[in-house]
Amino acid sequence: MTGAPEHPRRRRAFVLCAVVLLGLPLICALLGPWLADPADPRSGAYAPPSSDALLGTDFVGRDVVDQVLLGGRTVVLVGGGAAVAAYIVGVPWGMCAAAARRRWVDEVLMRPLDILLSVPSLLTLLLIAGLSRPGPLVLGGVVSLIMLPEVARISRAAALAAASGPAMEAMLLTGESWWRRNFRYLGGTVLPTLATDFGMRIVGALYLVASAAFLGVGVAPDAADWAVMVDRNRPGLFLQPWAVLVPALLVTAMSVGLNLLFDQALHRRRETT
Repeated sequence: MTGAPEHPRRRRAFVLCAVVLLGLPLICALLGPWLADPADPRSGAYAPPSSDALLGTDFVGRDVVDQVLLGGRTVVLVGGGAAVAAYIVGVPWGMCAAAARRRWVDEVLMRPLDILLSVPSLLTLLLIAGLSRPGPLVLGGVVSLIMLPEVARISRAAALAAASGPAMEAMLLTGESWWRRNFRYLGGTVLPTLATDFGMRIVGALYLVASAAFLGVGVAPDAADWAVMVDRNRPGLFLQPWAVLVPALLVTAMSVGLNLLFDQALHRRRETT
């Protein structure tokens, strides 16, 4: 009983922590380009922090603070947009396969995705991006395509039991509309699973975009990008660690903050139902 009053405070603390962790990278990514001064290099490579460069300089002598402010848009917008696009396509795809009353429909919908899923993600990234004109739209499309099979599979798995259960049979017998059966009922059934998965899927999209930047796919090798900063400044990690640690910590903070927010939202939904 003594622990019960502390529960709301603990929840608020988790939410506040998640907002701070998620908010700082988002502010840097969205507002940073207007705050940064993308000037020419003013010092030598891997210069230590000083009054001119508060976090020192990177591998070509650029101010780390300015590069951090300029470097978040690709990771945040491309990664987040790719995850949302994969869900927009993958969730209806998987739910239609689960709701199909004929096995051949399920096979036709899911087998092509299984083939795509069998190809390593980095290989798909390299092949498609290598054959296309590099750019953020191509990179986002490739990341969405890589994530699509997994999103469709988990949507199908989450909806399969409910789609063939007694509640669905009763709705069919009583003549409930297709919309009410497949969107309101099945959608409500799979929502907790998909909300949990979406938090992890955003993290996966962020790391795929970062991996693409490491490989130079869709992002210039000297671009102001958090993933490129981590990769290109690794040789000077012990000389100038801020050029690696700050962008890496921002990506990590965004990932942890997203997962905390989704976790708290799911707890709240379970308590109200």
